[in-house]
Amino acid sequence: MINKKVEEILNAQINKEFYSAYLYLAMSAHFDEIGLKGFSHWTKVQAREEVDHGMILFDYIIERDGNVDLKQIEAPQYNFGEPLEIFEQIFRHECSVTESIECVASMSEEECDMATRHFINWYIQEQVEEEASVDDIIKKMKMFGQDKSILYHIDIELGKREYSQHKYS
Repeated sequence: MINKKVEEILNAQINKEFYSAYLYLAMSAHFDEIGLKGFSHWTKVQAREEVDHGMILFDYIIERDGNVDLKQIEAPQYNFGEPLEIFEQIFRHECSVTESIECVASMSEEECDMATRHFINWYIQEQVEEEASVDDIIKKMKMFGQDKSILYHIDIELGKREYSQHKYS
């Protein structure tokens, strides 16, 4: 059976993962509106991955005989700037998710819930990859500046991202 404090923080993390999906869907819609279909595709794939992350937590709580407590998901803001600014916002958001995951790890360790502490390692690794991926895109955008032809090439590159369902392994 899962520790109740750990159950609470995992339920809060589910909400954060689903909020992330909403945020990325809002960004995807914005990119569609301004004609950056590759950027839109990249953020839509990211939204699907965030739903996967939430569902893995959902299933884990149930597997540990806990109670899933879904809360209202906050609406994301819709005031987006230039593509570089949006990806800098994405990076900051992913850093905040990393902090949250690290709090889950810390709480599970403090509460001697070693099963959850082991489980959450997958999320920690996932966040390292998330931050690195976004940082790479930001570096490319900064390196090449705001040249529209470069933005076009990055849009094409981002449009090639493939979705594969995330599963806990």
